[in-house]
Amino acid sequence: MVTTGLQQLIFTARDELRWRRIGLVTQPAAVLPDLRAAEDALIHAGATITAFFGPEHGFDGAAADGAAVAHGEHTRLGIPVYSLYGADREPTDAMLADVDLLIFDMQDVGVRFYTYLSTLYYLLRASGRTGIPLLVLDRPNPVNGVAIEGPPVEPGLASFVGIVDIPIRHGMTLGELAHLINVEQEVGADLIVLPMDGWQRSQWFDETGLPWAPTSPGMPHLITATVYPGMCFIEGTNLSEGRGTALPFEIIGAPWLDGYRLAVSLNHLDLPGVRFRPVYFEPSASKHAGASCQGVQMHVLDRNALRAATTGLHVIAACRAQNPDRFAFLESSWEGRPPHFDLLAGNAALREGLALGYDVAGLTADWAMFENHFRARRAPFLLYEAP
Repeated sequence: MVTTGLQQLIFTARDELRWRRIGLVTQPAAVLPDLRAAEDALIHAGATITAFFGPEHGFDGAAADGAAVAHGEHTRLGIPVYSLYGADREPTDAMLADVDLLIFDMQDVGVRFYTYLSTLYYLLRASGRTGIPLLVLDRPNPVNGVAIEGPPVEPGLASFVGIVDIPIRHGMTLGELAHLINVEQEVGADLIVLPMDGWQRSQWFDETGLPWAPTSPGMPHLITATVYPGMCFIEGTNLSEGRGTALPFEIIGAPWLDGYRLAVSLNHLDLPGVRFRPVYFEPSASKHAGASCQGVQMHVLDRNALRAATTGLHVIAACRAQNPDRFAFLESSWEGRPPHFDLLAGNAALREGLALGYDVAGLTADWAMFENHFRARRAPFLLYEAP
């Protein structure tokens, strides 16, 4: 069984907690194997927590995607809770006035545009600015630490959903990425990473022995994280990505699609590791809320063969081909312009090529070069043995 950085801290490194005023950056999926929350586990171990910090979705994990979160107070513990997904993305000096040590403990999903990585980036900057040490408690990459897929983030397209120039699936843990950012971007953070024990890079989350807790409202299960690297592209279109249903990112559709035809066209491609089933659904929230939609559910048959990011592009291409007059890319994003799809992709060429009906294989042909370069680039920062 894998032992997380949080467990390592509590059971083998308690001295790190003594005589420190701790600012804890966490969210509800950061739990012990007995499902105790990180804050309760640390307090029980003798930590003095003087401030909490929450990422997108808030410290309690309840806010919708992209929704600004206000500062508040922990209702049970009476400790200030500062939002890092509102007016401030980086902790201010005032927020850190009573903090001697920042502890970061979040369960990531192993995808570039999942914003917990961006929160970590800004914490590294805060540590470099103030000299306050940042202790990262490492957790597994739930979609394994081997697979790498996706294009780079081109200059001018860095954003909160693409803060670092890495592939969409990067195959790293947040602890490893913290080292990469600190060195490559010369942040100067006083960084300590407490690694896991027993994690192997080839492991998926359900092979770790750890309990899965939803990492955000739209990420209820491991299968959601498995398809997310490609199905999140749907956010940048006028298609429903399944938000407001029980199967976010597993199902996609729109009122103007024919789900049966869509499933037939996608299955005809014989994409590795996946099959598609026609579905009807009615989202209760987000795009097409209250409308009857047709589309497909993505069924993963072989997760190690699946090229999730590429598959997501094929889904978009098939939807556009079925009804090019009704399909559209969104013109802006939560961050304003450029289009949200461009921020997710890290470039404009993918959107422009899909809009013109170009072949997905041609649009992704240059990914392999960047993926191979990244394998070499990340090697010095890996904390766990490569298979």
